[in-house]
Amino acid sequence: DPAAFALDRERLLGSATDGSVDPGRSMSGGDLLEAWRRDRRRLSDVARSVDPSARVPWYGPAMAARSFISARLMETWAHGCDVADALGAQVPATSRLRHVAHLGVRARPYAYLVNGLDLPGADVRVDLTAPDGEVWSWGDDAGAPDRIEGSALEFCLVVTQRRHVADTALVARGDAAVQWLAIAQAFAGPAGTGRQPGQFTR
Repeated sequence: DPAAFALDRERLLGSATDGSVDPGRSMSGGDLLEAWRRDRRRLSDVARSVDPSARVPWYGPAMAARSFISARLMETWAHGCDVADALGAQVPATSRLRHVAHLGVRARPYAYLVNGLDLPGADVRVDLTAPDGEVWSWGDDAGAPDRIEGSALEFCLVVTQRRHVADTALVARGDAAVQWLAIAQAFAGPAGTGRQPGQFTR
């Protein structure tokens, strides 16, 4: 419903408070969980029928439906990690993390933009070990001096700013790779504050 969405976006962006969370705060925990599950099912149903290349309006720039769906998966996973952290639980790592990792890699220029920095010309090779042991790779040059290696889960936690890179075993080689991991941000909006070292350790 594009017209209804446009009105809702105007209302939320014009609000002095974060009106997006008000409905949830007025529900019981059980009702909120059921509302989340209901909305998830509806989004999944609609997503299966949409043209992947169709432009979808959002609170930021419109994006292709495929990217939009990946971004919703990333946000849901990241906020799920917030809930798990609050409860002292763990979110199981699965191959679906590839979507989150891919967004994190693709968002590298955006991370520099929102931090007011120039994007280095150097390519950064990314090689991540998936939960099933497969290696996921990004970057054309397998021998690039600037590279990031390690766990796909830890990379996803860093690019969604749910963990500080110092609390992971990720290995960054080269100035461009080190700088990127320090500001990595897979989500839209202003530069996030991220986590402090040791804030969440497992």
